[in-house]
Amino acid sequence: MNWLTNVVRPKIRNILRRETPENLWIKCPDSGQLVFYKDVEANQFVIPGSNYHMRMGAAARLKSIFDNETWFDVALPEVTADPLKFRDERRYADRIKDARARTGLNDAIKVGYGKLEGAAVVIAVQDFDFMGGSLGMAAGAGLHLRLKKNRRSSCSRLRAARACRKVSCR
Repeated sequence: MNWLTNVVRPKIRNILRRETPENLWIKCPDSGQLVFYKDVEANQFVIPGSNYHMRMGAAARLKSIFDNETWFDVALPEVTADPLKFRDERRYADRIKDARARTGLNDAIKVGYGKLEGAAVVIAVQDFDFMGGSLGMAAGAGLHLRLKKNRRSSCSRLRAARACRKVSCR
């Protein structure tokens, strides 16, 4: 072999080769069909060909619920990691640390504030990717705080009930 085939040709191939992201395509678990990720995301994580419903993350769910896909993230209060010192096969504090690193969430629940059909609403969504949707102290404290705030705000209970019906029907 000569210098052109050993040195130059591999360098040219490396320059022309483009890196493709790993999440560009999704394989449908039901039919095995490969679908473009952006098409699935635009269809609210439903595979167009087979009508299979994929799991949707909490941020994507909130984005799809609120008007104009705009909402404000509501911070959950800081709580102690493991007040009961619970231990199974692994310490609970270690499990929480791993789940936070893996998902980027602080707890299994994500709370958002925005407009739904013009009405101001607060919606909480549980993310199953965070320890199987295990609700911790931060989630409970955050829900309690949000419900108290909504009770004092101008949002009527009828609006909240309509919003809940709309969300559950999607």
